[in-house]
Amino acid sequence: MPQAKIENPSELNRTPTTMAQSMKFLILLPAFLLLLVPVQGARPTASPKKCAASSVTVEQANTGEKAGYDPVFEVAVRNTCGCAVRGVYLRSEGFASSVAVDPRLFRREGRDYLVGDGRRIEPASAVLFRYAWDRAFRMTAAAVHADCS
Repeated sequence: MPQAKIENPSELNRTPTTMAQSMKFLILLPAFLLLLVPVQGARPTASPKKCAASSVTVEQANTGEKAGYDPVFEVAVRNTCGCAVRGVYLRSEGFASSVAVDPRLFRREGRDYLVGDGRRIEPASAVLFRYAWDRAFRMTAAAVHADCS
C-alpha cells in the first residue's frame, strides 16, 4: 500500500490549526446562542425613544359625504409603536369643524388636541373621529407617553 508523501512540511501545521479554530467555534457557538435566547420572566425594557411622537401616525380620508357644503373627513390616529401609548396630543393649527366632534375622541387642551380622552391606544390600534370643513387640516403628533406595562 503506497504511503502519502508530504512534500511541504508546512501542511502538517494546517490540520491542527483548523481543528483549533473549529474547537473555538464549537465552544463559542452555544455561548452566542444563549445571548439570543431571552431570559425567562425578564420584561423587555422600553427605550425612551421607542414610543416617540413619530410612532403615532395621522391618516385622513375624505369620506365622500357632505355636511352642508363641507366635505366630511375621517381621521385615524394610529399607534405604530410596539407598546401601548396614552396621552396622545395632536397639533393642528386653525382646526375647525362645521359638525360637532365627540370631545371624548378629540378635544382642544391648551395649544394641542387630546386624542381618545388620553386613554391607552394599543399597538396597531387607532382612534377614529370625523370632522367637516371646506378642506382637510394638517394634523401631526405633538406628544405621546409610552405605556409598556
